[in-house]
Amino acid sequence: MVKKRSSKILKFFANWWALILLFIGFSVLNTITLIQSIESYDYTVETNAFFAPFEYYDNRQIVGVDVEIINRVAEKLDANIDIKNVEFGMIIDNVANGVITDAGAAGITITPARAEKVDFSIPYYTSVQYVIFDPNSPPEIKDNYIVWDALKGKIIGTQTGSTGYLFASDEIEEGILKNSGTTLKGLDSHQLSADAIKAHIIDYAIADELAAQFIIEKNPGLATLPLYYTAETPDEADYPAEESYAIAVNKQRPELLEAFNEVLNGMLIPDENGKTEMDKLILKYMGLSEEES
Repeated sequence: MVKKRSSKILKFFANWWALILLFIGFSVLNTITLIQSIESYDYTVETNAFFAPFEYYDNRQIVGVDVEIINRVAEKLDANIDIKNVEFGMIIDNVANGVITDAGAAGITITPARAEKVDFSIPYYTSVQYVIFDPNSPPEIKDNYIVWDALKGKIIGTQTGSTGYLFASDEIEEGILKNSGTTLKGLDSHQLSADAIKAHIIDYAIADELAAQFIIEKNPGLATLPLYYTAETPDEADYPAEESYAIAVNKQRPELLEAFNEVLNGMLIPDENGKTEMDKLILKYMGLSEEES
């Protein structure tokens, strides 16, 4: 009786040891795989792949203008660069932290607050904010553009964390839209903002110029016009809500910042027709020819 019980106890512990060793084996294997994955890349760049033509998914692959820039930097440095898709609002803080990413490329606008956290490359594109709307119920249009006053009392949608979101927030909190009953809704992408117009969830959407034009190409039932600030005096002209894009780089990666700047400088040299390589890439990913532009 004692012998049988001892045999069962030994068998019980033997099974448990087998399970423990199996668990340890899996843990070691996962750790090795993780280390190999980390070591296989020299740098990581985060993006938000819902901002065509700068970055978007094409057959499950991220493509676009910013991806071309990153690939050229990788070639220049003879480095492997991993491109990760994340929420736009996470990119600057992740780059500033520098633990999981080294840089961010997502049509990121240079702002003083962001420049305190990260280093910025030279600007490579200047954009204007656009209003997307249903042409059957448009905002008031002035000389082929829309001023902020025309958005008073309306529900505005835009991508959370985008420049349009920052601009609209400022106007609602402290600017022309203050106490006007205007509501701002943050969405995960500019395309979702456009979808919200068609679903009558919002009245208008705000997006960067090329993103807005790309959306209109895919959604012919919508229209878009540039967004302007009203001049402060009658003698001055209204002016557009402009921004400049740059690559955000961790402050401890000077060699990466230098590589981005060298690549961008080369891409911004105009040819004999006054077109830069950046211009041509934008047309390529917009699906346009130079004649159509």
